[in-house]
Amino acid sequence: MTDQQSDRQIDLRELAFERPKPEASKRKHRRVWVTRYAVPAVILVGFASLLVAATGKYLMPRHPVTVVPVVVARAEVQQEGTPLFQAAGWIEPRPTPINVPALTDGVVETLLVVEGQDVQAGEPVAHLIDLDARLALREAEATYKLRKAERERAEADLRAARLRRDNPTHIEAELADAESLLAKTETALAQLPYLIRSSQARLAYAKQNLQGKQAAKDAIAGRLVQEAQSDVTKAKAELEELQQREPRLQREAEALRKKAEALSAQLRLLIEESRQLADAQARLKEAEARLETAKLAVEKAQLALERTIVKAPIAGRVLNLVAFPGSKVTGLESTGVQNSNAVVELYDPSMLQVRADVRLEDVPLVQPGQPVEIETASAEQPIPGTVLAPTSAANIQKNTLEVKVAVNDPPPTIRPEMLVTATFLAPPQPSSQREAAQQSERTLIPRQLVQSDESGAFVWIVAPDATARRQKVELGRAGTEELVEVVGGIRTTDKLISSGRQGLQPGARVTIAGEDPTIGLDNSRS
Repeated sequence: MTDQQSDRQIDLRELAFERPKPEASKRKHRRVWVTRYAVPAVILVGFASLLVAATGKYLMPRHPVTVVPVVVARAEVQQEGTPLFQAAGWIEPRPTPINVPALTDGVVETLLVVEGQDVQAGEPVAHLIDLDARLALREAEATYKLRKAERERAEADLRAARLRRDNPTHIEAELADAESLLAKTETALAQLPYLIRSSQARLAYAKQNLQGKQAAKDAIAGRLVQEAQSDVTKAKAELEELQQREPRLQREAEALRKKAEALSAQLRLLIEESRQLADAQARLKEAEARLETAKLAVEKAQLALERTIVKAPIAGRVLNLVAFPGSKVTGLESTGVQNSNAVVELYDPSMLQVRADVRLEDVPLVQPGQPVEIETASAEQPIPGTVLAPTSAANIQKNTLEVKVAVNDPPPTIRPEMLVTATFLAPPQPSSQREAAQQSERTLIPRQLVQSDESGAFVWIVAPDATARRQKVELGRAGTEELVEVVGGIRTTDKLISSGRQGLQPGARVTIAGEDPTIGLDNSRS
């Protein structure tokens, strides 16, 4: 039994079970902590954040601003003469100032006018030093006298050459001499046979006389025999000379005959005399050309001397004094710089214009021929004007375009460079445009509230959630001096921020301190 009891003893190890590991127990404990504490805490923090986000902007300080409403006006047709807009400008000569140039180079000696002085056309305004011009004139006059004497000598030569050709007495005299010599030679040639026979008879007589005296021998003196011998020799020589003269006379007669024929042909053709006449005519033309050149030189020197007196080209008023006594002016030299020959500037008091700086948004309202009223402190009443044309000179800084306005009948009290205010008036409108304008409405805002940057024009408005908003706008062409038309980006219910814009950021919380009724609302015509 004892053994059975021992066998029946329970093995307690069989009753043992495996316990869970400590890590799993820790994870279970952590899961319980997250579900009990962390999740509610996160939900509580998120709810608090949403609450702060929803109510924080109401707790932040607000930026005080003043606002102005958007003006809605029915478009009305501008009657002719109704003011559209104003532009500042200044008076200037129309179309430009007039330079009074020195037409010759030199040095200014005296000025005869002052700024603002009225001058007449051709009135002297300045004198240049004229000593060199006077000397040049005297030299030109002396050359002219010399060339005049040369022309007179050429005229005398021409008259002589013409008389020589028309009356060739010199050729006639030579021809008469040649014919006279030919006749004399022919006469001598015709007498030669008679002379030969006479000489032969004298020779025969001399021989007979010599023979008779030789035959007497001592009965006559020896001197007589010698004389008889001399007579024979002389007669023989005369006969031989006469016999040899005939060929010479024939040659001489032939030469004289040819000379007479040549002189006769020369008398008929007058070749040399015609050449001399043509040469004399050419020399006369040359002398006349030199005389004309000398005359032009005199006129040029006279003109240069006259140009030392600078004269006003038109009747006008002195605007500026450009040169002063002692100043060098270049005259009409091509190498001179621009306006280096100007002495004074003139303008016509009856021809003035206004160069007005028109805002770019007002440029579409400008038309050629449009009436303008010009106001200046020097005139009691507005001066009427007419738009000439817009220029191409835009001012980037001012955001304006220059428009030229003619001044109609300018009063004597206005001068160039005076500042003026030009009020552009409405021109006559066609009936079709008048009916279309009467059926439309325009949204206007104060012009001074419009700002611009690289993205375009914008204004500051108060959003429905009481925050500041930077609103882009599209501007139209209509408006007044204080208001401008907006064709896009603005609703009629928007509130425009007029003051308090300094340092304002988009989305900033603002509070409306009040409305500003002084901006643009007192002049809301369109």
